Amino acid sequence: MLVPAKEMLDKAREGKYAVGHFNINNLEWTKAILQTAQELKSPVILGVSEGAGKYMTGYKTIVGMVNGMLEELNITVPVALHLDHGSYEGCLKCIEAGFSSVMFDGSHYPIAENVEKTSELVKICHEKGMSIEAEVGAIGGEEDGVVGMGECADPNECKAIADLGVDFLAAGIGNIHGKYPANWPGLSFETLAAVKEKVGELPLVLHGGTGIPADQIKKAISLGVSKINVNTECQIAFAEATRKYIEEGKDLQGKGFDPRKLLAPGTEAIKATVKEKMELFGSVGKAE
Repeated sequence: MLVPAKEMLDKAREGKYAVGHFNINNLEWTKAILQTAQELKSPVILGVSEGAGKYMTGYKTIVGMVNGMLEELNITVPVALHLDHGSYEGCLKCIEAGFSSVMFDGSHYPIAENVEKTSELVKICHEKGMSIEAEVGAIGGEEDGVVGMGECADPNECKAIADLGVDFLAAGIGNIHGKYPANWPGLSFETLAAVKEKVGELPLVLHGGTGIPADQIKKAISLGVSKINVNTECQIAFAEATRKYIEEGKDLQGKGFDPRKLLAPGTEAIKATVKEKMELFGSVGKAE
């Protein structure tokens, strides 16, 4: 059964570890992440961007697939199904479809409008027993057409959004989506500490988890980051393993063209990436 992300992230904050949010793109992705979470006894958040939602034919399809897998694979660890970087309309659609958590990305609105829209969604989500994430300060890079330059959030704006009753907050601290450029200056821990001071015990979220050095990840967790989003790294691992399979001509051997065989190395590569991240984030064994 899907659960909201609030309880698992509150526990992570108290226990000084982070729960991985891994974006799903299709059946293989979903299966790989769920099986790895179960094997490692780790809570997990399945993230869905609006673009991936369209690709998978819609949010109801995704809810049906995920709920079916939870039952058929006997998944007993806590699993949240979470809209990633949702528009106001996207959040409403996911609430209706049966997601257990949403993120409203109002970071591109003026703060007053962000506050207004976030307030409305907090009320709706909490009435339905769902969790909600909000964002202040755009995350750099591009996420399904929403482009941000890697800003550092204003701690006072973070407090204004936190006070609306959101369950966890993404604050820009110089992090970006996708691959990090060679001249990236690193995370702004000063900003993170200032935000933490303003929002108190609220779990914080680190987007763009791919490519941030392990020591910076661990420091961020020690300063209150309880949810870390990973997408690009799984995509690269999947693509590399699939390319290797084809370049080695394995699709031409016997029934190597069968999609179940063709996609197997990529699926295993996702599992390996998820395992590595769960170990780094400290969530292994936390769902026992």
